[in-house]
Amino acid sequence: MRETDEQPVAGGAASAEGLETSIGYRFTDRRFLDEALTHRSWLNEVRSPTVPDNERLEFFGDAILGFCIGKMLLQHYPESREGTLARMKSALVGEETLADLAAAVELGSYLRLGRGEERSGGRHRRSLLANALEALLAAMYLDGGMAPVERLVDAWFGPRLAGVAAGVKGRDFKTDFQELAHALYGGLPRYVLVDTSGPAHDLRFTVAAYVGEQLLGQGAGRSKKEAEQAAARQCLERLEAGRRSAAP
Repeated sequence: MRETDEQPVAGGAASAEGLETSIGYRFTDRRFLDEALTHRSWLNEVRSPTVPDNERLEFFGDAILGFCIGKMLLQHYPESREGTLARMKSALVGEETLADLAAAVELGSYLRLGRGEERSGGRHRRSLLANALEALLAAMYLDGGMAPVERLVDAWFGPRLAGVAAGVKGRDFKTDFQELAHALYGGLPRYVLVDTSGPAHDLRFTVAAYVGEQLLGQGAGRSKKEAEQAAARQCLERLEAGRRSAAP
């Protein structure tokens, strides 16, 4: 660990009243909030840190968010089967959604970051924002119990349920494409990363989808997983359109 007498990059609970206003919750024990806002890079650049980084809270927050979303889906869609609920949950809690929610409350501006992370665009890095959002939910739970967490999760994710239920975001295109590719070609798809572009904090990935040596489609996204889903969706649309046009 490299130590320095310089102060860490601004952030933490002392400056986070605006964040508390945005999420509608005031912390009783602000040590939980401090921990949620502390990235490990900050610990590498400060002498004798008094707070741990937020990775343990991120781990816990992921489980808490999963519980809240699972409960919400069961309540709103009592007739849906497990597979459908799992796809809806996956669509709701993906990195892109979490990063968008974090950006909406300007979570990045409150984080404690090391100078290197700051210079490389860490305050806007989507994976970092998504992780910090999960840590924030865990901090709220430890400070105030499940009730304030569920209120916030309902406010954030409730308006997104209809779009997911409609199937646009909830459909698992990779699974559907795999089944159709096996039926038509007797093989399984493979995905190849063909391009990565954009700044470090906002990368774009392009993925090509093949069955055997045949290129069937491409897709792009802010994560490899998102790009693979986009590629599978394009393949499905092309194959399904071809089947419709060939039908008598």
